[in-house]
Amino acid sequence: MIKTIAIIIVSVSIFGLLVFVFVRNQIQKRLNHYLDEEKKKKSR
Repeated sequence: MIKTIAIIIVSVSIFGLLVFVFVRNQIQKRLNHYLDEEKKKKSR
């Protein structure tokens, strides 16, 4: 029983970490894109 609970906890933790890294990278890409657009607008 404890072994099953431990496997579930580890699986959910790994999945949550992967989702967190993916979302963080997506937000960082969008932020960099918008910052580049702002720099282009200011330099014009």
